[in-house]
Amino acid sequence: MEQDTATLSLTEIGRIARRIDRPLVLVGMMGVGKTTVGKKLSAMLHFPFVDADEEIERAAHMPIPEIFATYGEPYFRDGERRVIGRLVGNGRFTDRKVLSTGGGAFCDEATRALLLEKGIAIWLDCDVETLVERVGRKDNRPLLKTGDPREILTRLKEERAPFYSQAPIHVVSGAQPHHVTATKILKAIDQWL
Repeated sequence: MEQDTATLSLTEIGRIARRIDRPLVLVGMMGVGKTTVGKKLSAMLHFPFVDADEEIERAAHMPIPEIFATYGEPYFRDGERRVIGRLVGNGRFTDRKVLSTGGGAFCDEATRALLLEKGIAIWLDCDVETLVERVGRKDNRPLLKTGDPREILTRLKEERAPFYSQAPIHVVSGAQPHHVTATKILKAIDQWL
């Protein structure tokens, strides 16, 4: 009998947490909920939560849109790769955390190889309509400044899906509460380990 996807007992969560031996890395499109769900997942597991974008801004001493505008995307991706490398550490038990990455991070070959080697990559996915609704609430998405967000998100999702699909775990989120998505991720990790 399948258990309700919205719940896991504290004992089950603890059992899963003990089996996790390296960082959990959330990858996927901007607006899919990597940061929000990542914080919930981190609270459930009692692991630290780290947002790679916040760490990039801290290292650069400027917001990501300003990095893009001043230096361009290739410069940003290079810095992103270095920061993520520092964040995943050696990929050991002592490096356990929940790491939320930017939407394009996993598309970079070197970053993707690093995350697949030293972390457990989880592709958090949802439909384009949900993405459009979510990113419409924010004005800090440099890649959406150049045209119609729906068209851009559709194109980006098509371009990035082959990269995201290399993550060993794929979880679809939607309109359900964040704890439901976090629980789905835990169950998927448990099956994968």
